[in-house]
Amino acid sequence: MNNKPGIFITFEGVEGSGKSVQTNFLYNELHKKGYNVYLTREPGGTDAGKGIRDILLNTVNEINSYTELFLYLADRSQHIVEVIKPYLLQGAIVISDRFFDSTIAYQKAGRRIPKEEIEEITDFKIFKELEPDLTFLLDLAPEFAQERVENPDRIERENIEFHTRVRNEYIELARMNPERIFVIDALDSIENISNIIKRTTLDLIKEVNYE
Repeated sequence: MNNKPGIFITFEGVEGSGKSVQTNFLYNELHKKGYNVYLTREPGGTDAGKGIRDILLNTVNEINSYTELFLYLADRSQHIVEVIKPYLLQGAIVISDRFFDSTIAYQKAGRRIPKEEIEEITDFKIFKELEPDLTFLLDLAPEFAQERVENPDRIERENIEFHTRVRNEYIELARMNPERIFVIDALDSIENISNIIKRTTLDLIKEVNYE
């Protein structure tokens, strides 16, 4: 685990996988148990990030792949400095709806930006020094995910091939990082998924002797 007082938990998955619902459930469960917990998201976890989110997701905007990548990284830079690191240093459990795995899934696989270019662009201390302690990947085939999405944003409107590449990259990331990424079938019931997430999180809290 990372050498820091708090615990950093992230949620990943394709659009419509239920991340936002489950992040809220976990936040509420931990809050009820008396833990110092903070819920955030990418993009849009800061005031500056909210403006970036509007640009990224607005359906009227035509954004090239590299501009999109730079906007997500700008959001993340502000997010790390303003929210994630300060709360972790206070000893909080920080829960984020998306983090750097989304960049690999969406910009590398979805947009087909070469991996070496993404690695070069993100080769800064601010991005390299922070890694989640636990990531929940809510896995869902894009054809099911699209049925769940209402009023799709710019990313959600991408074709099935785009979202299939994203989903496959997430599976590959989980295969490469089994100690961090916990895969959950997003077709399971909301209650079962919530219970799995709660149990796994409480196991982590016990494992790292977090109080």
